Amino acid sequence: MDQAKEMAKIAFEALEDKKGEDVCAIDISSVSVLADYFVIANGNSDSQVRALVENVEEKMHKAGYAAKETEGHRSGAWVLIDFGDVIVHIFDRENRQFYNLERIWNDGKRIDDVNEL
Repeated sequence: MDQAKEMAKIAFEALEDKKGEDVCAIDISSVSVLADYFVIANGNSDSQVRALVENVEEKMHKAGYAAKETEGHRSGAWVLIDFGDVIVHIFDRENRQFYNLERIWNDGKRIDDVNEL
């Protein structure tokens, strides 16, 4: 398994572990140089969004991957964690619907099951 795919799988499972809603990944490797995967989920509250962020960071750290940048951690509305080849987006429900990354990146391949990674 290549590194980006492994990273996406770890992030996907970390989001599912904390009951993130509508967890998905988008393989954007063929349409962007920005990253290979986006992993996206939303939480129901600020505290759940924070728990999702913390679990992703912890699981990725344990696997030996460090975040290059984290944005929005204090707001709880949209947190972006950049691991290089994988970018994790964690939203509250309202902001996920508003920004609708799945529609914007619909040229990529949407993955709804961690086993498809």
